[in-house]
Amino acid sequence: MGKVGNVSLYGGEAEAGDSLKTFGAMLKVLRDEAGLTQEALAEGLGYSHDHISKIERGVRFPPRDLDKLAEDVLGPLAARLLKETRRSLTRKAGLASRFRHWAVIEKEAVTLYAYECRVVPGLLQPEPYIRVINEAVLPPLVEEQIEQRVAARLERQVVLDERPHTYFGFIVEQMLLERQVGGTEITRILIDHLLAMGERRNIEIQVMPRRMEKHVGSAGSIYLAETVDHKWLGYSEGQQSSNLISDLTDVGTLQQRYRKLSSQALSHEATVELLEQMRGDL
Repeated sequence: MGKVGNVSLYGGEAEAGDSLKTFGAMLKVLRDEAGLTQEALAEGLGYSHDHISKIERGVRFPPRDLDKLAEDVLGPLAARLLKETRRSLTRKAGLASRFRHWAVIEKEAVTLYAYECRVVPGLLQPEPYIRVINEAVLPPLVEEQIEQRVAARLERQVVLDERPHTYFGFIVEQMLLERQVGGTEITRILIDHLLAMGERRNIEIQVMPRRMEKHVGSAGSIYLAETVDHKWLGYSEGQQSSNLISDLTDVGTLQQRYRKLSSQALSHEATVELLEQMRGDL
């Protein structure tokens, strides 16, 4: 990383890649070969015309189940082509360069902890929530930039499926759910997603109650990862910068804080009860 100890990582957003446009062009060719209009394809797949149009123009990331849905409409060969082309989509597109170092560590971690007091942790964000928080970014993003970020965030989440033996622990401030970013429907989708993710044996989600007299999370979010060789690393992020933390003393401090936060937060079971109550109150 350039020096021993903690490393500051500065940088802007990743440049837009051509992978989404390649996928969109492939879909258009397959649609043309099948003699279908965008409207007909959209109807057959169960998506809106606007959605299909954006995919073909390379400004929207294709849904994960698109190849399966396309098999009945475009045929098995087209479905296989779409599946393979989707796999080639650039995973780094839309990731801030300052985050890429941690993204690699995150992907290979055997244990991963995250405490968030700003937004719901990225690995737990459903697509509508990802989209709405990026639509609120300042300076405003153009649509293609938003789609790049949505795509990158969804691709990060593949680690939850690819690493069933990795333990994921998440602590989320209750007020992040009560804020209802994006409105009631987005919040409902978010809570449903959290409940579904929490059913997995390797994922533990805890909510930090809104009232906590001796709260130890005032310094901000905490990310910790145990690597395959059982070394621990930390990560912190500010407005326009981030820090990869490898110094043993600093990592130990973050671990101590995370353990205390975990003891202060609701248990996994109590969290499920609270989420179900909040879901019912919407």
